[in-house]
Amino acid sequence: MKTSIMNYRIVMTLFLGIIILGVQSAVAASDEGPAHKLVIQVSTDDVRTQKIALNNAVNMQKALGQDNIAIEVVAYGPGLSLLTQKSTQAKRVSSLAMQDITFSACGNTMKKIASKSGNMPVLIDGVQVVPAGVMRIMELQEQGYAYIRP
Repeated sequence: MKTSIMNYRIVMTLFLGIIILGVQSAVAASDEGPAHKLVIQVSTDDVRTQKIALNNAVNMQKALGQDNIAIEVVAYGPGLSLLTQKSTQAKRVSSLAMQDITFSACGNTMKKIASKSGNMPVLIDGVQVVPAGVMRIMELQEQGYAYIRP
């Protein structure tokens, strides 16, 4: 009889352990965020290329679903023009920022522009500033983001 009770306790302990591990795995998986991650580099002031970058972001979000992909557009050098209020794409960038597409402006580029012109570039609402655009792309790739440059 004691052996049966001992076997029952061992089986129940193993069963509970498996359940706990399953719950922990599910929680860990949900903390990882979306299944897909994409970083898009914009380093040119060519308006056509900038539009293509935005189109790429929109198309990926439509294809995979807004909740299934994290997208960050990183602009530096001449590409910073996309994220300023003077951009021909300003309204579109602002709208996309409200649709879970992250926009990051290079702080180094902003400082360089300010030192030459005497004025800091005015960014579109919803755009964040990162210390360095290239460094941000590297960090995102280290976090598993796929990289494209239109």
